[in-house]
Amino acid sequence: MPVPWFLLSLALGRNPVVLSLERVVGPQDAARCSPGLSCHLWDGDVLCLPGGIVSAPGPVLVPTLLQTELVLRCHKETDCDLCVRVAVHLAVHGSWEEPADEEEFGRTPDPGLEDPRNASLQAHVVLSFQAYPTARCVLLEVQVPAALVQPGQSVGSVVFDCFEAALGAEVRIWSYTQPRYQKELNLTQQLPDCRGLDVQDSIQRCSALPWLNVSADGDHVRLVLDVSEEQRFGLSLYWNQTQGPAKPWWHRNLTGPQTITLNHTDLVPCLCIQVWPLEPDSVRTSVCPFREDPRAHRNLWRAARLQLLPSQDWRLDAPCSLPAEATLCWQAQDGGPCQPLVPPLPRANVTVNKALKFPLLKGHPNVCIQVSTWEKLQLQECLWTDSLGPLKDDMLVVETRDSQDNRSLCALEPSGCTPLLSRASTRAARLGEQLLQDLQSGQCLQLWDDDLGALWACPMDKYTHQRWALVWLACLLFAAVLFLLLLVKKDHVKGWLRLLKEDALEGAAAARSRVALLLYSPDDAGFERLVGALASALCQLPLRVAVDLWSRRELSAQGPLAWFHAQRRQTLQEGGVVVLLFSPGAVAMCHEWLQDAASAPGAHGPHDAFTASLSCVLPDFLQGRAPGRYIGAYFDRLLPPDAVPALFRSVPVFSLPSQLPDFLGTLQGPGALRSRRLAERADQVSRALQPALDSCFWSQETAGTGSGMGPEAGDRT
Repeated sequence: MPVPWFLLSLALGRNPVVLSLERVVGPQDAARCSPGLSCHLWDGDVLCLPGGIVSAPGPVLVPTLLQTELVLRCHKETDCDLCVRVAVHLAVHGSWEEPADEEEFGRTPDPGLEDPRNASLQAHVVLSFQAYPTARCVLLEVQVPAALVQPGQSVGSVVFDCFEAALGAEVRIWSYTQPRYQKELNLTQQLPDCRGLDVQDSIQRCSALPWLNVSADGDHVRLVLDVSEEQRFGLSLYWNQTQGPAKPWWHRNLTGPQTITLNHTDLVPCLCIQVWPLEPDSVRTSVCPFREDPRAHRNLWRAARLQLLPSQDWRLDAPCSLPAEATLCWQAQDGGPCQPLVPPLPRANVTVNKALKFPLLKGHPNVCIQVSTWEKLQLQECLWTDSLGPLKDDMLVVETRDSQDNRSLCALEPSGCTPLLSRASTRAARLGEQLLQDLQSGQCLQLWDDDLGALWACPMDKYTHQRWALVWLACLLFAAVLFLLLLVKKDHVKGWLRLLKEDALEGAAAARSRVALLLYSPDDAGFERLVGALASALCQLPLRVAVDLWSRRELSAQGPLAWFHAQRRQTLQEGGVVVLLFSPGAVAMCHEWLQDAASAPGAHGPHDAFTASLSCVLPDFLQGRAPGRYIGAYFDRLLPPDAVPALFRSVPVFSLPSQLPDFLGTLQGPGALRSRRLAERADQVSRALQPALDSCFWSQETAGTGSGMGPEAGDRT
């Protein structure tokens, strides 16, 4: 069945559907009419002379609609050509007037009838067809019986078979009557090529044509050419321009089959692909598959460039046409958005790759171009910065004039256009009078001028220099006053400088934050509270403290030995120190290890990190690796000084809180505070320890001998 052209146009989108066409046998042209009409096709073509429009003396037939269909005109089964079938719809135009010469009206006279209203209508309909390099005109004679003649009503149609045309050609069709009573109808269509029609076995040119498929593969696009092996063909990639000829981009002569890979960054909407066999007079198939591809449109804007040309011209360079508008804007030196100059300067449509004029008298580095599409900013560039230098600290003054030539002045700022003589708290308002004086004295550069207003660029450098001069003068005055105060209060200044130095040293020590790992034997709940108080107090110093009291979850998950190994390794790698807190229980455990080194210690709880650590701590002392890594400490009234085993006295051992300053100094390492500030910190730690120390001491006193506290307690079990 015939294929309506509008359906075919829908089918030939980015993914064409192959359609079958009706076959017309024989080389002769033919015409047929709607029921009730009679028509006749004149032999041969006629001259295409539409002539001028004349007035209709009465009812006449005129064409009202053109429709086209594609068919195949076949001489043999496999020897067909593409052909355009044209249908012309006719209607009655005009009404009856006073009787006149019937031949002048184009009606067939009937001697038997006196009333012309009962006569039939006849028209000569011309069809003009152009498709390079072919041009034809045919004449159809149509007669309508009187019963169908109703002014303003359609009477039917006449169909012509058919105009032959080349695949992929652009055809133009006109229809009018002779004589012509109205403007001719016209229709322009782009014929499909072999790609969209089921004609590979019918049209010989299409049988050898390379078939092209486009597919996406991640960031790449694949062009697959399905052709027979050893067949040679040409492949061309080009940019199809709306104005002017196509711009070739890539061309190769290849041998099939082939797969061509394109990067997605090469895609633009106007990128088209043309393929043809390398044979004389071969048919070329073209397809533009990326017109609606979002990636192609993004790439097009990335490839677009603004360029400054001589003589105040500029141009937007891009591979494809762009539906865009351009406007000028003012970019301030201190950043912020570019202020559009609309009004007074209007927006203008942009023609790609065409020189456009700046509507300015002179250029300025702060004047930029904004290119937008659908109110979305796509490009912005200050073209004069290369030739006139970087952005300047200039104020743009906008002058507007009314019909009485009254002028008003305002300065363009991020908040809007500020009147020069206003009380606003903006820079332009504060310097309004100075800017007016600069305008009157000719110190401002005029950028634009017409009957509606003008634009001026006024330098602001001198006002900036004045402001900084006042700032420097105030700084010098403050420095002089400060110097005099230092001379008068010399002794106080020295003490103040010492305090500053100590604060600086303390800040440096805090930045270093040395690590301290506390190991202790959990003799009872009171002693654990005492260790927790010590750890909390040390955290107030520039120290990072690790103690098993604060890591019970990790101890349960890893086990005491694994937890101690990890903490000890991290502490020593960061230059920290391991603190052994001796208590009666800890001393007893050490004696047990020293008396029988080969035996393991007794059973211990899951959180007893001290017992687990002895397997690593004692070898360090026995092999001389302890100095610099370990220090010892014990609490006054809880353990006599001579109770600490002699092996551990190879490192400093401190009594707390009586020797807190030395203990803290050793903990913080080289560069620690050795002054009154260190004593103050030691006093703070001592006050924090005292309640817990008293509580622990009285709990042991209350337990008395029944608790077995002392160095020998471990031997009684």
